Formats: sequence, C-alpha cells, structure tokens
Amino acid sequence: MNAQTCIRKLRYVCSTSMGTVDAHGNPQVRIINIMHVEPEKGEIYFVTARGKNFYRELQNGKEVAITALTRYQEMIRVNGIPERVPDTRQKKWLDRIFEENQIMNNVYPGNSRYVLEVFCVKKAVIEYFNLGVHPIFRERYTIGEEAKRGGGFMVTEACIGCGKCLQACPQGCILEKNPVEIKEENCLHCGLCSEVCPVQAIKRIEEE
Repeated sequence: MNAQTCIRKLRYVCSTSMGTVDAHGNPQVRIINIMHVEPEKGEIYFVTARGKNFYRELQNGKEVAITALTRYQEMIRVNGIPERVPDTRQKKWLDRIFEENQIMNNVYPGNSRYVLEVFCVKKAVIEYFNLGVHPIFRERYTIGEEAKRGGGFMVTEACIGCGKCLQACPQGCILEKNPVEIKEENCLHCGLCSEVCPVQAIKRIEEE
C-alpha cells in the first residue's frame, strides 16, 4: 500500500464524506464525489457550485477531512487544505470532469455546468486503515509537502514488564520485550493498553 494506491481507491469509491468548518466554527459533513485523481502527482479533484456554503468553506484556509470506506473494509482518510484551480484552468478541468463523469450532465446540463468550480487537494496526510484483516493494518502517507503527524501510543521506560497490556490488547499487537513494544501498524489506537497499565507507562502520542 502507498499514497498513490490510496488515491486510486478514493476515485474508485467516488462518493466520500467530506468534513469542513463553517463561518461560525461549526463542523459540517457532506457527501462529495471525487471526480478525478492524479495518483502520481498526489492530486484529488472535486467540484462545487459558487452559491453553496460549501464553496465558501473550502476557501477559509482550513483543512478538509475526506473519508471513504471500500467494500473490503478499508478506510482511507485524507486531511489537507483544498486549493481552487486557477481561473485560466477552470474551464479545461471542468470540461474534463464532465467528460469523465457523464452523470453530471444530467445534474448540470449545457452551460449550467459553469456555475461549478474545481478544487484540488494536493498537500495532505493520508491514513490507510484496513479493518478487513487480522490483525488490522494501518499506515500513514503524505502527498505534497505535508508532514506526517503523530498519533497512537508509546511505551516509556517506566514499563515493569507485567504483561497486562499484552493480555488486554484486542489485536495482539504488543510484543513481549523490556519494555514492551507496540506494533504501530497493527494498533487500533483504542487506548486499552494504557488503561490497564498499573504504572501508567503507556502514553498517548498527541497529533501535531
């Protein structure tokens, strides 16, 4: 798995949930179709109409969160800042998107399509989370210049090797060492290991 494959899967799923923040600071979630992707360039394209609140939310400089779930129980989450495609390229991209997504001609027939504008996410953190395997598998990737973020749990030197976390972990992703080691790629981030630790040796890694 890699960032390019995750982007291709987003296009395959097509209908994703996209979270934004409105002018009052309230979260908003919509179903948004991923209209086109450029996996090798790390670009994700979608459209919206100028009259929608969503259009304004996309230009407030804040991140959007895109989430999709494949038929194989693979969750793909993208966090990044959308960019409006420049005026000089809007018509070209919109016509291409309508060519690739013929159903859009039923929704916006003829020249009414030009009330839409094209946006692109090309700097983002991608999280791949496969719930269809055991143990689960997760990994993070980046596109553009976005830096990877933290998250999950870490074991400190306070670990006494009692083994309670090993017994509690629902995915069996803790290795019996001194101190114990959490296999991040198989971790649910549920925090149960931290809760059962008698000496609070397992700490949450805060996201940046």
